[in-house]
Amino acid sequence: MTLAPKEPKDLALAPVAAAIDLNLQRLRDKTPEEIEYQLILELNEPAMAHAEDVRIDRVMQVALHEVDMHHWTAAITDDRARLRLTGGSVSIDLGLSASLLRYLNEGVEKAVPPAGVSAG
Repeated sequence: MTLAPKEPKDLALAPVAAAIDLNLQRLRDKTPEEIEYQLILELNEPAMAHAEDVRIDRVMQVALHEVDMHHWTAAITDDRARLRLTGGSVSIDLGLSASLLRYLNEGVEKAVPPAGVSAG
């Protein structure tokens, strides 16, 4: 079944979802420790322990970085497994990953740089 756009902003859903998905690719296949390290680098902030709501906000900042949302709204779902785009005649869920889910739910004790990267 093909869905036809019902509102003008429906036409922007695919580019918005694709841009967010590209941003999330940098985080998906990493360990929670590597995700934390990547977030520290991308958000230019010091390493520290973060509460769950802060971890969600930080992942959202990276996911939405330089994305023109075209009046769509993004939020991490309650089960922490997906990023949901809403605001048009349909909604779409972008899958995160098992490691992002673990990072969001549990956090990390220490950020570990990926192999081959010096921590300092």
